[in-house]
Amino acid sequence: MFDRSHQWRRRAGLAGAVVAAAAAVAACGSGTQGDTGDTSGGGAGNVTLTLKHITDNEPAFTKLIAEYKKVAPNVTIKPSYAPVDDLQTSLRAQLGGGNAPDLFVVWPGNGSAMSVQQLAPAGVLADISDQTWIKNVPENLQPLLGNDGKTYMYSSGVTPIGAIYNKKVLADAGVNEPPKTWDELLATCDKIKAAGKTCIALGNQTPWITQLIPYAIAPSTAFKEDPNLAQDMLDGKKTFSNSGWRTVFERYVELDKKGDFNKSPNGTTFEQQQAMVGSGKAAMAIQVTSVATGIQDAAKDKADIATFPFPAADSEADLKIPAGVSAGLGASAQGKHLTEAKKFIDWLAQPAQMAEYATANQSIPLVGADSAPLSDIAKPFASFLTEGKTVPFMDQQWPNAKVQPAHFAGVQDLFAGKTDIDGLLAKLDEAYKQK
Repeated sequence: MFDRSHQWRRRAGLAGAVVAAAAAVAACGSGTQGDTGDTSGGGAGNVTLTLKHITDNEPAFTKLIAEYKKVAPNVTIKPSYAPVDDLQTSLRAQLGGGNAPDLFVVWPGNGSAMSVQQLAPAGVLADISDQTWIKNVPENLQPLLGNDGKTYMYSSGVTPIGAIYNKKVLADAGVNEPPKTWDELLATCDKIKAAGKTCIALGNQTPWITQLIPYAIAPSTAFKEDPNLAQDMLDGKKTFSNSGWRTVFERYVELDKKGDFNKSPNGTTFEQQQAMVGSGKAAMAIQVTSVATGIQDAAKDKADIATFPFPAADSEADLKIPAGVSAGLGASAQGKHLTEAKKFIDWLAQPAQMAEYATANQSIPLVGADSAPLSDIAKPFASFLTEGKTVPFMDQQWPNAKVQPAHFAGVQDLFAGKTDIDGLLAKLDEAYKQK
């Protein structure tokens, strides 16, 4: 991680832009619902809190919300869940309309319109800097939970990106163990294709999927070439066009040209990607580990689904993986029951609940990771974290919220033949320079 203090002046105009953009979208949803009893949020009356989060995190929240009811019987939490792209659109509308849920998903760092360093300057997030759990978060990760030295969001842990695979498909193709290098990956895909299956399921019709394979390749290529690449780009020393990002997209395109993806990735959705791996039509998907739960649900036998670090490096010793602070939770600064919303966040952030949430979400807890039990899905990535062989998700270190959508659209255009690698890199550089 790095010190972001020099960036604040560059972002001064962004706060108003976030709210203005949100207001331009028609407001949807009901926001904070009417309650009975106390309206201050701190008394003994019944309080209802609304919560909005991404679909993948529904199992974890369902269990923890039920447990919180035993701790705070006067508090009812009404959750709703949606896919990432739909949710970001509806939340921006609610924030702009002044009727946001009491609690809602927030992404760490910077880089998307729903990231903490975009929302906090707009005044829509409540400051939770006084909560005691924050001091136990690794020091280098604390800046990703806030803005300008203050904390505005909770996160349960760190989520790796890796290969979620169907063990039966690999075994049927004669692959005895997962590949550990780039060349081994290419050879593995050849065997899987020879067995009549798709090697890597790719659902680029869903925009956020487009970024995952570049993120998985970059730590072992672009960041191996320059470990300080993120800061060098912020300082103007490097760009997408004159750095190892070119190798990242060359390898992405190499997989496509070899036919290692399903037909028409741009016509394939995230849900179809999950189903392909779960049903055994495809060997693997390159995904955040939290997605494994949905793939297990699609499988005939959940035990068939496992993970391995995506082998983007030329040698096993050089392999690094992307691992980012997970999407978390913030409280609406305008919420009717802000005191109770903050209490729920503080409860979630205690080691026992954080470990439970992270396990259910197939990630590694942000606090107490050394002693917390890990799911079988998350275990293959733990040693990379302890050995310092990880790179944060790249968008968490980008200077604005315009690079990410340019990345999504650029990859789709790349797969559609509407641009080439040079064109994509140029578009990313253009977005990166914007304020």
